[in-house]
Amino acid sequence: MKGLLPGNPDRRFRRVRGLAILAVVLILWRLVVYQVVDANQLKEDLQAKLSETRTLPAMRGKILDSKGRVLAKTVFEYDVNAAPDIVNPFVRLNGTTTVEVSIAQAAAEIAAILNIPAKVVLAKITGTSKYSNIMKKVDAERYRRLQALEIPWLFYDSLPRRIYPSGAVAGNLLGFVGVDGSALAGIERTMNSCLTGVDGKESYEKGVDGIKIPASVQTTQAARDGSDVVLSIDSDLQYYAQQVMAKYVRDERADWGSAVVVEVKTGKILAAAEAPTVDPNVFWKAKAEDRKSRIFQVTFEPGSTLKTVAAATAVDSGYATPSTKVRAPYRLKVTNQDWIQDSHVHPTEHLTLTGVLKESSNTGISLIAGQVPLATRFAYLKRFGLGERTAVNFEGESGGILGNYKSWDALTANNSMFGQGISVTPIQTAFFYQTVANQGLRLPPRLVMGCQGSDSKLVSTVVPQPTRVISKQAARSTVDMLEKVVEQGGIGRTAGVAGYRIAGKSGTAQIKDGDGYGSRYAISFIGMAPANDPEYVLAVTIYKPRTVSNSIGATPPFKAIMEQLLRMYRVPPSTTKSIKIATNW
Repeated sequence: MKGLLPGNPDRRFRRVRGLAILAVVLILWRLVVYQVVDANQLKEDLQAKLSETRTLPAMRGKILDSKGRVLAKTVFEYDVNAAPDIVNPFVRLNGTTTVEVSIAQAAAEIAAILNIPAKVVLAKITGTSKYSNIMKKVDAERYRRLQALEIPWLFYDSLPRRIYPSGAVAGNLLGFVGVDGSALAGIERTMNSCLTGVDGKESYEKGVDGIKIPASVQTTQAARDGSDVVLSIDSDLQYYAQQVMAKYVRDERADWGSAVVVEVKTGKILAAAEAPTVDPNVFWKAKAEDRKSRIFQVTFEPGSTLKTVAAATAVDSGYATPSTKVRAPYRLKVTNQDWIQDSHVHPTEHLTLTGVLKESSNTGISLIAGQVPLATRFAYLKRFGLGERTAVNFEGESGGILGNYKSWDALTANNSMFGQGISVTPIQTAFFYQTVANQGLRLPPRLVMGCQGSDSKLVSTVVPQPTRVISKQAARSTVDMLEKVVEQGGIGRTAGVAGYRIAGKSGTAQIKDGDGYGSRYAISFIGMAPANDPEYVLAVTIYKPRTVSNSIGATPPFKAIMEQLLRMYRVPPSTTKSIKIATNW
């Protein structure tokens, strides 16, 4: 057999050396690529595997009353979770020594705080899954106690919850938020841009065991909490007014009732009470129609409370004085087919304009105020605020129904003087009387005083300028006439408050039913005190009472709330008497 010829050792060596050098070069190149070229990407990939990012929820701002009392605020609840795949005994520092905590002991500690059996906790933390919920919606106190245990495989999800500490107080105004925190109604929705904060972000790294590394926590974006909304409402007065209205709505078996208290010289709404009301904490338990604010959102024909506007118009435009005389029949023919009439049969009465308001005569107000040209009367209605939303701009607010006088027939032109054929909201009616009480100057309603940041500085809500509606003298004359309604009127007398001069007017308005009017009424009493220099206006409305059929049902709640109002704000009793004005001739 032919033997193998020996090769060239030098050539083999050079080949091996070359392959070795190539291998070294490739390894070095790979190291350069790994450590330099791909380093950032590899680092990012590793961080992505070991890092977590979570949202830091911003706190929604509070809603406060005029005295800083909290009507709505946000608190955090916590879901308590574990990662069973990393559940192990752990070491806890106890003073200057360390002790090992077993899984069973940790489960018992968790169970004691959550008030559930330890075996339930053990079942939830046993296994190989990466997530197990132990309990949802744990309050802040128990959350802090759990944190103090320093159990490394427990994790928490913070969940904001909106609460309303005073329950149903001002519930119809406040509105409510959904389970996802979105504003759904009322001030919550109207002022959402003020109340809403901006969520932050936090990132941290996990060890190979999946546990958060405390030193790695970084806040990449701090949460910015929402600002607070400050209301003009006095929650004590609001509560009392709601209690009163709830009683009379129940006793009179009405659909609903409202009471609005206005500070005459500022336009601040001190109370806006409704019954039935809604507790925003459990808003879903209330009927849909009871969740809104009827004071801003529901319209009705005002009836005789609008005679005050017609009388003020006639006086201001020079067509009448409080002593202007009229023969007021029971019925008055308007067209060949249409008549207007008073609420009860009576012989022709010899009344002054003051007497027309005292007797609440439809025919009398039509004969006197009807002398004012229709275009002029309509212009006054607009200046008083009919047909337009208020400056509050409440969510879903109605402007009422006024229409255009050019399309009114003769009957509507007459009916409008005693509150038929047009519709208003309760807040509008209150500010008709605020205008008269404030020497003829209509102020924009103030419900939201402003938005208050963490620095406690209040950014006031922008409001329109006041509107001069009637002259000071015409306003004073109108108040004087309304005072006679309370002093001498059959229904008006029941609204009087001992020791105080009260001025006001009742209203009993038929409610539309199809093309005509039904058998139910909206009854009202709107008044002011003290009449010599009015400070407060109170407007009470009860819708569809079934135990009374006229405004006598509105004066008891008016009187109760007015008495409380005057006491709360320490208004001194009147020391002067009203002027003498004849009501008959």
